[in-house]
Amino acid sequence: MIATVPDIDTASLDLEERMSRDEIEALQLRRLRHTVQYAYERVPHYTKKFDDHGVHPSDLKELADLGKFPFTTKEDLRQTYPAGMFAVPMNQVARIHASSGTTGQPTVVGYTKTDLDNWATLAARSLRASGVRPGDKVHNAYGYGLFTGGLGAHYGAEKLGCTVIPISGGQTERQIQLILDFRPSVILSTPTYLLTIFDAMRASGIDPTHTSLRHAVLGAEPWTEEMRREIEVSGNLHACDIYGLSEVMGPGVAGESVETKDGSHIWEDHFRPEIIDPVETTRVLGDGEHGELVFTSLTKEALPIIRYRTHDLTRLLPGTARPGMRRMGRIIGRSDDMIILRGVNVFPSQIEEIALRIPALSPHFQLEITRPMHMDQLAVRIEHREGVSADDARSAGQELTRLIKIHVGSTCQTDVVEPGSLARSNGKLRRIYDLRNKEQGDLYVRR
Repeated sequence: MIATVPDIDTASLDLEERMSRDEIEALQLRRLRHTVQYAYERVPHYTKKFDDHGVHPSDLKELADLGKFPFTTKEDLRQTYPAGMFAVPMNQVARIHASSGTTGQPTVVGYTKTDLDNWATLAARSLRASGVRPGDKVHNAYGYGLFTGGLGAHYGAEKLGCTVIPISGGQTERQIQLILDFRPSVILSTPTYLLTIFDAMRASGIDPTHTSLRHAVLGAEPWTEEMRREIEVSGNLHACDIYGLSEVMGPGVAGESVETKDGSHIWEDHFRPEIIDPVETTRVLGDGEHGELVFTSLTKEALPIIRYRTHDLTRLLPGTARPGMRRMGRIIGRSDDMIILRGVNVFPSQIEEIALRIPALSPHFQLEITRPMHMDQLAVRIEHREGVSADDARSAGQELTRLIKIHVGSTCQTDVVEPGSLARSNGKLRRIYDLRNKEQGDLYVRR
């Protein structure tokens, strides 16, 4: 039985969390007008971009007018490397984070002291929504350093009044030892790395359901409801999502409520979300329609961001636990994660969702794409669970192939392998290995 959900004291919520939809939108419009003018005046890249697009901050008279303004992309940040998108002089920048730059020039983001305080507040708000309470011990297995995950979650937990164990990612055996020694009630990590920790516990004779952990706040990867059930049953805990990306802020842009577990509420007092058609028109879509998520910051000083294309594919839904704030639906994938296989769009999350419906199969899988005889071929390599016979594993693989064909529309080869055969996550997990353009190696790099 999973641990009980902690009570929410509505008086402890931030004022903005208690606002009505009308109040939120009025606040957004005031802050949006300021941000667009601020970016135009202080960031030469935005001055030129707006002018070239034939739009001026004075054109923003209502929220829908945001659609008149040009998009910002990762390429804008790369072209202005290292600090060309900053709106304040460097002596006012309190901290810098950056991407790894594995696909080209790194993207750099900066924060003033006010930005850092807002970030900590929103990360704390997200953790509290997910069931974390002041006084909890929080085991933080997100990566520290230039990546925003570790420090963003760390300062949010401290702001909430928690004790933080800053282990970072990797060193799985040490992670387990610290969990046993310090008995934290909360763990922060990617969903696949938490499964890695659970696997390592079982291999050491430790039952993950009998640890002190009662809440997992998981992010940095798309994950499915099937993965949530896998994690909650495996660890006897509540698993909630936290969303963020460095270019917009970091973890804490949105957070999921433990009471409802129905998608992350976007903290719309600080961010204005849109959903656009990512392929044909880039037009703004209505609530409930699937498309690419776009964000505009409303309060950032060092790096205001206007209509940033995230590449995350989701939809906007009415608020529930926080009625004034809209929710994100589950991220079904990324437009740059999408595999186009003989005309069929395939996302790793689709494979995960189908595989976890088959009891003999585990959540550990890889997708390999090859091009024998000039025809794209998808192979799914997936581990069976412990104790599954060879015949049952073979049947499970056949069933996975059949269900992928039915629900995704693509033919694939399935290779069911022994438990522990595939690489484990030490943070973000690579799922896709695209081998179409060379005989060996991995051409796919997550952007």
